[in-house]
Amino acid sequence: MKPSKLRRQITLVAARLIYEQQESKFFRARNQAARIVSKTRVRALDLPTNEEIRAEVRSLVAKTALVNHEDTPSAPWNQVLADKPPVTDRFRIYRSLLLPLEDVQQSPRSHPEGDALYHSLQVYDLAREHVAYDEEFLLAALLHDVGKAIDSRDHVNTGLKALGETITERTAWFIGHHPDAQALRNGSLGVRAKRRLQESEDYDELILLEKLDREGRRSGVFVPDVDEALEYIQSLEESFES
Repeated sequence: MKPSKLRRQITLVAARLIYEQQESKFFRARNQAARIVSKTRVRALDLPTNEEIRAEVRSLVAKTALVNHEDTPSAPWNQVLADKPPVTDRFRIYRSLLLPLEDVQQSPRSHPEGDALYHSLQVYDLAREHVAYDEEFLLAALLHDVGKAIDSRDHVNTGLKALGETITERTAWFIGHHPDAQALRNGSLGVRAKRRLQESEDYDELILLEKLDREGRRSGVFVPDVDEALEYIQSLEESFES
């Protein structure tokens, strides 16, 4: 499938998801559409921008209005069309939480790669190889251990508290349930907790995150630095908003 055709198909599916109120956020609709349209990894440059999806939603609204002879259609997705994401300093916050991880030395038995920052960058780099277009998943891979520099005894909840509202609910879900995925793998997760995880639409991605966390423990491999990783993730956001 040619990139232009792939991009167009993802745009159409994402717009339909918004229009039918199956999704309310452009980035969620885009990511789900990419998974529906292509069974392989989709490059960031093959993904539509928010404006492309927004234009297609407007087209669907206009067609519906014409068929129903309505001058001003009213529905929740009209509000989505007007939404503008807030501008924040969140990437500065991510950087300030990541850099101290370089001083967090981990057990050489479970983490032969060394410090927590090197591990986090390995996991991020592996995640980018699998789903280069999923900003929420990439952030979860990069930030899943930031709490270790604050309170290693409860690094998951500590990290989530420090990140606060700078991350989406989906990214927080990945980070918060990462220990559950580990428990699922070693057989210590309860039946009910296992069922709840499996019912999530992001279950497969959570299992992937746990797998990448195990793989990101190698010594001597090349990884991008913190600024390179953050600049790439920020470029995804900017390309989708342009």
